[in-house]
Amino acid sequence: MPYTPSGFFCDRLIRERERRDGEGSLNKPLRFNGQDFNTLRQECLQKKSLFEDDSSPATVESLGFKELGHKSNKVKNIVWKRPKEICDNPQFIVGGASRTDICMANLWLCAWFHAALTFKLLYRVVPVEQSFSETYAGIFHFQFWRYGDWVDVVIDDRIPTFNNQLVFTKSAERNEFWSALLEKAYAKLHGSYESLKGGNTTEAMEDFTGGVTEFYEMKEAPKELYKIMKKAVQRGSLMGCSIDSLVPARFETRTVTGLVKGHAYSVTAVEEKESKVRLVRVRNPWGQVEWNGPWSDNSKEWDSLSKAEKEKLQHQSAEDGEFWMSFEDFKKNYTKIEICNLTPDALEDDKLHKWTVSVNEGRWVRGCSAGGCRNYPDTFWTNPQYRLRLLEEDDEPEDNEVGCTFVVALMQKNRRKDRKLGANLFTIGFAIYEVMALMHGNKQHLPKDFFISNSSKARSKSYINLREVTQRFRLSPGEYVIVPSTYEPHQEGEFILRVFSEKKNTSDEEDQQFRTIFQEIAGDNSLSLSLCPDKDLNTEGFSLESCRSMIALMDMDGTGRLNLQEFRQLWNKIKQWQGIFMHYSSEQSGSISSYEMRNAVNDAGFRLNNQLYDVITMRYAHENMNIDFDSFISCLVRLEAMFRAFQAFDQDGDGTIRLSVLEWLQLTMYV
Repeated sequence: MPYTPSGFFCDRLIRERERRDGEGSLNKPLRFNGQDFNTLRQECLQKKSLFEDDSSPATVESLGFKELGHKSNKVKNIVWKRPKEICDNPQFIVGGASRTDICMANLWLCAWFHAALTFKLLYRVVPVEQSFSETYAGIFHFQFWRYGDWVDVVIDDRIPTFNNQLVFTKSAERNEFWSALLEKAYAKLHGSYESLKGGNTTEAMEDFTGGVTEFYEMKEAPKELYKIMKKAVQRGSLMGCSIDSLVPARFETRTVTGLVKGHAYSVTAVEEKESKVRLVRVRNPWGQVEWNGPWSDNSKEWDSLSKAEKEKLQHQSAEDGEFWMSFEDFKKNYTKIEICNLTPDALEDDKLHKWTVSVNEGRWVRGCSAGGCRNYPDTFWTNPQYRLRLLEEDDEPEDNEVGCTFVVALMQKNRRKDRKLGANLFTIGFAIYEVMALMHGNKQHLPKDFFISNSSKARSKSYINLREVTQRFRLSPGEYVIVPSTYEPHQEGEFILRVFSEKKNTSDEEDQQFRTIFQEIAGDNSLSLSLCPDKDLNTEGFSLESCRSMIALMDMDGTGRLNLQEFRQLWNKIKQWQGIFMHYSSEQSGSISSYEMRNAVNDAGFRLNNQLYDVITMRYAHENMNIDFDSFISCLVRLEAMFRAFQAFDQDGDGTIRLSVLEWLQLTMYV
């Protein structure tokens, strides 16, 4: 009979089922730091007091850790004030949001705001039911996308000032504060104001939309860029373009063609006329200053079009900042373009052709799954591996070549937030390998020999120290493996791997399978059976002791419980190990020979000596010298936990550690 999980982790699983019910979506964002805006505001209104956010206090710690830290002269005269202490009649938004709302803004906010105005997504980030009037209690909230979930961030309205002027972002209207409060919430999400330094526009676009951003230099743009842009419009993607200015002093300088250097534009339409003329509509967020070349508002090219065609293109001669130009002129004049592909839940228009999206969370663990790039063949194969099955070809193949278009985005997590602890961005990338026909359906973790004898089918353009590496591919239908990694081995960190595909893929189906299994576990308390990814295994499920060991392995915060992310990582581990078990298991026996255990342990990435293999046999093999699935998983869980614990204590990496008796007991008792 299957065992039932007991209280110390069953409780969390039930809570996670409740959380699973739409939480993390746009309509029901997670509560950052567990803070509920409506509850906190109501409490303050009843007490007739103003909210003070203990989780992000009005202190130096919320400003920064180095340039804005305790030892910096920059923070000595900074005073935290509420808007009502700064000016008379403060307003959240004055006369609706406009481009002139932001002055001295960080680049991330400025670039996002331009796109938000064009695509009307601002309300999703800035809830508008907020004011300084009758419901004012010194509390506000904003919503951001964070590693797969939408989160609601609550703040108080104490803002850094110097000589009664805002230190960071401010509005042109002195009594308007939505942009300054938005920036404070974003800083809280990342740990401090200083943590926002060094960001780029793509980070902000994704944090404000939940999308995946592609970046192209025009000189290196793919030959199918026009079709990519046209499909982006059809999918409701955000597009921005700009012209580099080599001389900083010439930023936002108008050229003879009417375009402005160092300035962010939005692409609002892509059309092709019957005459094969390809056109792009661009918008200057200033609301004025337009292109004056061919296909500009009053150019002669419009004379060749009928009135109906002009109406279809919404052509009008007005100084509104929006203009058409040919695609060739677009490529010649602009130096870069960014495309932010939105997830289906961010798009309300059912007429749009929406992407299929799959999301995988993972971790590189030193000594276990942090194998580095292909330059390190002895460890590269130990990196996490994700199966991708491309089933359907594109509706409009390029150059009559069949293929499936998809975008892969690898994002490292929490590096900006942990910057104050000395964390820097890793140099990351990924490679994609085709799984041979004879390996289809085999979910085994691909071994070292596979990668030595097979070259990658595709890969990220380069390994780079950005938060996210993104690239578009088009491959033939088939089964592939994506291997994300850091450039150097032995670097520990968490990541999220997303795949946007034009057609449905089995990664998406497997993600749905995981969510279904999780819901079953939380609802039926059947952890021991449901954790077995393959129901064909000849097993009655995991023992209670095995379940506890699994919880201990993935319980990163030491609570004795698993959250949804930790459970996903456990699920992926078991899938990987199950593939190894089935590879060595004789048909329908439900066990492997103790003699095969050495190979199985090696395939799982552990290198042991003969004495340890003897210990494993004595500890986990039955009288018939076979090892069943429950014992096999228990053994690997124990090995990984011990390796991980050792690496955590081995700070200098010399292969030796020193523990006190209490540290030893704590370590061995829990794992």
